[in-house]
Amino acid sequence: MPNDIFELGDVTVEPGHRRIVRLPLPELYSHSPISMPVQVLHGKHPGPALFVSAAVHGDEINGLEIIRRLVARIDPQRLRGTLVAVPVVNVYGFVNRSRYLPDRRDLNRSFPGSTGGSMASRLANTFVESIAARCTHGIDLHTGAIGRENLPQIRGQILDDQVIEDMARAFGAPIMLNARVIEGTLREAMARKGIPLLLYEAGEALRFDEMSIRGGVDGTIRVMRQLGMLRAGRARKNPAVSVLARGSTWLRAPQSGILRSVVPLGGTVEAGQTIGWIADPFGEQEAAVVADVDGVIIGRTTVPLVHAGEALIHVATFKESDSAAESVEQYQEELDPQREQDHHQEPPLV
Repeated sequence: MPNDIFELGDVTVEPGHRRIVRLPLPELYSHSPISMPVQVLHGKHPGPALFVSAAVHGDEINGLEIIRRLVARIDPQRLRGTLVAVPVVNVYGFVNRSRYLPDRRDLNRSFPGSTGGSMASRLANTFVESIAARCTHGIDLHTGAIGRENLPQIRGQILDDQVIEDMARAFGAPIMLNARVIEGTLREAMARKGIPLLLYEAGEALRFDEMSIRGGVDGTIRVMRQLGMLRAGRARKNPAVSVLARGSTWLRAPQSGILRSVVPLGGTVEAGQTIGWIADPFGEQEAAVVADVDGVIIGRTTVPLVHAGEALIHVATFKESDSAAESVEQYQEELDPQREQDHHQEPPLV
């Protein structure tokens, strides 16, 4: 059975084709036009419509490279359903290399937005009504903020929605967090519309991270296979199994100073273990940073200059930390840029 045509904005996409759509946004005060770039890959046969979005925070650029590689691998002639790729949602923040919009609003606290609200509200409304509302599923790509890096992880209402749990396990990130919905986020807006959404966190703002990028591309393709949009691929050898975290906590700086960390991202920690020290420049006044839970480090600061009370290390807790650590190790080994990859993989970014 052939697919119907797909319409987005004022563009019509025929089955088995791809087209770029530029959704108009409020212009700059210089009257320079601004638009949100979207690529629609419309399958030859019917199926789900999946949006994949990036740069909701304008400085989180890993997702752009994930989407570039993703659309290069998808042939609309062999696709069931529709892939809607949005590499830059927050165009205003992106051109300024900023997390926020020019008025300092956080787009990911402005959904679902409105046609007559703030700049952020209007941008959010354009994305929700013109793109997300046309889809059945979504994946939103994020990184840590500037000066923070995240281990590849999936966040979503994993324990509350079987469809989201199935998508999360198919994605295959080593860690899954059952994250509560925060008001004004894209996840909340999608939950209200009944659209299952995964949030992929990996890497750091304004930087490309090869492992995080490969994980995002491979994970999205696995979700598309799980949804029936692509044919099943070859079974992976010794694949990492996603482990669901019971919760997470931030370890904070006991004093101001210069941080020396000794446990890497993805490392296992035990309650009472010293995972770093903070000292003055001469090392005379030194305080240990001590873990208060057993778990795995899923996020951390990358800036060693810290103030008392600052969040330093994000630790996820599990029923069995050993299983989570093994999952992280297998994931890192599978995505190691030096390891022989399949023919789809590009030369690693350095």
